[in-house]
This record gives sequence, C-alpha cells and structure tokens, in this order.
Amino acid sequence: MSLVDQVEAALDTIRPYLEADGGNVSVEEITADNVVKLKLLGSCGSCPMSIMTLKAGIEQAIKRAVPEITAIEAINLTDIDDPNAVLPENLR
Repeated sequence: MSLVDQVEAALDTIRPYLEADGGNVSVEEITADNVVKLKLLGSCGSCPMSIMTLKAGIEQAIKRAVPEITAIEAINLTDIDDPNAVLPENLR
C-alpha cells in the first residue's frame, strides 16, 4: 500500500465526522520529506475551529496510522480570528 493510500485510509476513519459538519479534506501532496499537505473542504475551509480539527483530529489520525509522516499542513487553514470565518450550522 502506497503512502498516499495509507494516509487516505487514515482520513477515511475521520471523514464521517468532518462530513457531519459539512466538511471534508483532500490530500494535495506528500513531499519527499513525508510532509502531508492537505486542503480543507466545505465547512472545514471556512471554520474558525479548523486549526483544532487539523491538530486534534486529522493530524492525530494520520500520525497514528502512518508513523513515517513527519508533519501535516493545511494549505488553506482559516485563522481563528478571521472575521470572514463561518461556523457550520450545527455548531452555532
């Protein structure tokens, strides 16, 4: 199983939780030094809590399943203080 397949399998374990809030995540790249670059989709892309989702959910799931991954980065992380950030409907 390739590194991308392993990361995708790890993400599949948490996708139902992301999708429940109208979000998702896609793997954009895995660099030569095993850094996973992700794109947050849907609600996850505009949510002020996306940093928490990335660190507490996505990063933990990937590192637990694929220990050779050295870091996880979101290419479109929304800052918690962003005035344009929008919480998903069921978190309001």
